[in-house]
Amino acid sequence: MEAPPLRSVRDIAPALDALPIFPLPQTVLFPGALLPLHVFEPRYRAMVKDCLSTHKAMAIALISEKGERDAHRHPAIEKVAGVGVIIDPVELADGRYNILLHGRGRVRLDELPFVPPYRRAKAVILHATPSDPLQRDVAALLASAAAFAADIRSRDPEFDFRIPPHTAPATAADLAAHHLILDARERQTILETLDVSVRVRRTTEALALQHVALQGTTRGPMN
Repeated sequence: MEAPPLRSVRDIAPALDALPIFPLPQTVLFPGALLPLHVFEPRYRAMVKDCLSTHKAMAIALISEKGERDAHRHPAIEKVAGVGVIIDPVELADGRYNILLHGRGRVRLDELPFVPPYRRAKAVILHATPSDPLQRDVAALLASAAAFAADIRSRDPEFDFRIPPHTAPATAADLAAHHLILDARERQTILETLDVSVRVRRTTEALALQHVALQGTTRGPMN
């Protein structure tokens, strides 16, 4: 059974009763992944400042495709989000921030009444259901991730993504999804998949489809 490491739980626990929310249109944060952000809007600059002075944690919530907005004109967000801790903040001279978030877990958000300037939610940590992926499924995931990473590297020689040896299957799927899955909605679906065996297979299938599609565009139409 997958569960966030105890240190991760301790790090984010103080924030869970009123977790700051950073809604973004194409970004999903996975446990174990690193996410660099440039923060320039005044409300989110205030959020980062508050986080740095307290628990350093925030949720990255994907903006829903529904297009709905609440009474405050806030866009609807997905209810499952990644929570991360700021580990490398840089405050710029004009008050903007460059930050690095380290993903620490999955959470379900129950949004609280809005208190300006930014949104908050009561959050519950989500744990995986008991599941041991088959070794062949894990091998297929690693092969698909390596193949698609090579596809990207053939276009961008500076790109480098490798899953470290002996990485747990749940973490391997999360890292592959975070760095390699192109569609944000597919990444969100994988984030919401708590069964590790299903998550491994879904990530593998998505990567394989991307690889086939990219190979097709590389070859071009047949004459």
